Amino acid sequence: MSKKKSKSFIGIDVCKQQLEVAAHERDYKFRCPNKISSFGQLIAELIDLRPALIVLEATGGLEIPVANALQAVDLPVVVVNPRQVRDFAKALGQWAKTDALDARVLAHFAAAIKPPLRPIKSKDEQELDALSGRRGQLVEMLIDEKNRRQSATSDRMRGKIKEHIDWLEDRIAEIDQQLKALLKTSACWQAKDKILQSVPGIGPVTSFSMVADLPELGKLDRQKISKLVGVAPLNRDSGQQRGSRHIYGGRAQLRRVLYMAALTAARHNPVIKAFYQRLRANHKPFKVAITACMRKLLSIINVMVRDSTPWKSSELPVSA
Repeated sequence: MSKKKSKSFIGIDVCKQQLEVAAHERDYKFRCPNKISSFGQLIAELIDLRPALIVLEATGGLEIPVANALQAVDLPVVVVNPRQVRDFAKALGQWAKTDALDARVLAHFAAAIKPPLRPIKSKDEQELDALSGRRGQLVEMLIDEKNRRQSATSDRMRGKIKEHIDWLEDRIAEIDQQLKALLKTSACWQAKDKILQSVPGIGPVTSFSMVADLPELGKLDRQKISKLVGVAPLNRDSGQQRGSRHIYGGRAQLRRVLYMAALTAARHNPVIKAFYQRLRANHKPFKVAITACMRKLLSIINVMVRDSTPWKSSELPVSA
């Protein structure tokens, strides 16, 4: 009677042209083109390996088609943060980088860390992500162009830059309309958007970003959601030494949007305004105070989404 093959931990390095596959602690490698017509061959290979877990890095969207294909046939696939994998590789003393080596590191990461499975986003969720991300890129370009216009040395150049500023503003307005239309396709998104925009200080842009980039909102406790976004203060202690706490990591684009919302809330939201003024009265530096406001604002909306409750400053839950 043949011995049953043990399950494997698989790493797939995703490049624009090809996919490199490795299995942890096995003398195995497989390569195929990164195109839909090759996914059937890839799936057959993976099924034969009996995967316990398949890990891919997030690579600017290149990983999405193959991840969707693997999930569609119920293979246990998870997309992870590339910074975590690179730190893991450095801890192993693996400084060299090739596609084959990266696939092996991903397989080792899968076996050692076993990141939890989470659903791959639906097509509409991916479209919402894409629109929200593109809007952020255009806003950054708009800020750069406005700064260039101020420092331009000739009227002709200022006029040219103004033309580009007008074009960027039109494109941003178009994306805003597309985002509003897309939100209307989901009752869940509409409900979440209504709750978020009921909070003084949170407008459409912050709401779009929260819906697109933070699907975990309302599903985690305040400590976990703060770490996920990157506004939780992390200790830097060693022995008897007590270092100052700093925020680190998280979702940078979302944190930038939350920062702008906290600035507005510190002026117009009665709860956040009182909290901010109390911190400043206690001589807390501006950055410390506004980061605390970001964290408090996030905690409040996390509870509101969890309980499907719109903003009522007089009835805020104590846990927020």
